[in-house]
Amino acid sequence: MKNISAGQALPPSLWAATATAPSATPPLAASRKADVIVIGGGYTGLSTALHLAEAGASVCVLEASEPGWGASGRNGGQVIPGLKYDPDQLNVMFGSKKGELLIDTIGKAADTVFDLIAKYRIECDAVRNGWIQPAHSEQVMRVLVKRAAQWAERGAPVEMLERAEVTQRIGSPAYVGGWIDRRAGSIQPLSYCRGLVRAAQAHGAAIHGNTLVSGLQRQDGQWQVDTAGGARVTAEQVVIATNGYTGDLWPRLKQSVIAANSFIVATKPLPPELGDNILAGRQVVSDSRRLLLYYRRDAQGRLLMGGRGPFSEPRGAQDFSHLERSLALLFPQLAQVGYEFRWAGRVAITRDFLPHVHEPAAGLTIALGYNGRGIAMASTMGRCLAQRLLSAKSAPFPFPISTIQPIPFHGLQRFYIAAGVAYYSILDKFS
Repeated sequence: MKNISAGQALPPSLWAATATAPSATPPLAASRKADVIVIGGGYTGLSTALHLAEAGASVCVLEASEPGWGASGRNGGQVIPGLKYDPDQLNVMFGSKKGELLIDTIGKAADTVFDLIAKYRIECDAVRNGWIQPAHSEQVMRVLVKRAAQWAERGAPVEMLERAEVTQRIGSPAYVGGWIDRRAGSIQPLSYCRGLVRAAQAHGAAIHGNTLVSGLQRQDGQWQVDTAGGARVTAEQVVIATNGYTGDLWPRLKQSVIAANSFIVATKPLPPELGDNILAGRQVVSDSRRLLLYYRRDAQGRLLMGGRGPFSEPRGAQDFSHLERSLALLFPQLAQVGYEFRWAGRVAITRDFLPHVHEPAAGLTIALGYNGRGIAMASTMGRCLAQRLLSAKSAPFPFPISTIQPIPFHGLQRFYIAAGVAYYSILDKFS
């Protein structure tokens, strides 16, 4: 259940202004039965529904607002494989057998997205020219050399880039080098989300927007999901996929993640004399700082830049000034460029920076917490969850199953974020 009232309008953003038209997702009007109920109409929920429906399962998706209302329609559109941890770290954490299964899955996460786009002919400005992670110091460059080597050992198409190469590809002299991962790319994220809706509906999935879930209970071996409109859905299986907009539907779940705000600005389309040398190859970039900046060009030639911001919702252009200053420092030639869009959305951050999968009751699965890698990871999570449900949990599952662990003093999360921003700002200056 999201922390919104049913029917809240899609917030203004570049993606809302340029996305393909949505399919009809009418509110649930009458009670019904299904094999699986999916609560949440973002990437996790829609990918789960699509893969279940492809296999012939009866699926009902319940979304409090419009599919893509949350992070799935507001993110930066960067499709990046992997997690925050490098492969060797994951092997230490989980052992080589489980670790390599997880590494293989996350390493192919971008494939999930681009394969779905190709299979269902989703119009979403998809470009797959890679992700550049530039280093802001020689110390960080040494870390990136090890990171790229670990992925190269596993067959990933990666390459180290010297300072001149990074400067030429990005169009800024601010970095000492970096690496490129050619598995990655970019999309129009809301159009992709709407494409998943159409694909799932084509396979028979019922998707209901403006349908706020008001209750969840298990009775006689079945789950009963009540909605604010009065209709009820009954099924053997339920998947909760509400991520950064998780409410109080299941005890302690909301308190297990930090819902941090990610802010994005988009310039007006850059004229050739300013933009021809900035990300001319249309790679996406997220840098190596702890408080990272991420940026890319869109299909119309705008430059987008995103990063962390205040915990509270933005109240005006002044709340995005830190991003505009960063953009001007990286690209001085754009210091006077005009901005066309500013928006923000919630990212679900977990304490261990891993996606969390919970199975707190028979027939109930919960997945959330992608820590800024949501497009590729949530799409892949949905595929894996569908396989797990279809195989009655007998098939290998790459993600660890964990118990719900609330973050201590969760009510102070705005202070966690402020303290973390201050701390990591200091570390970034000395690394």
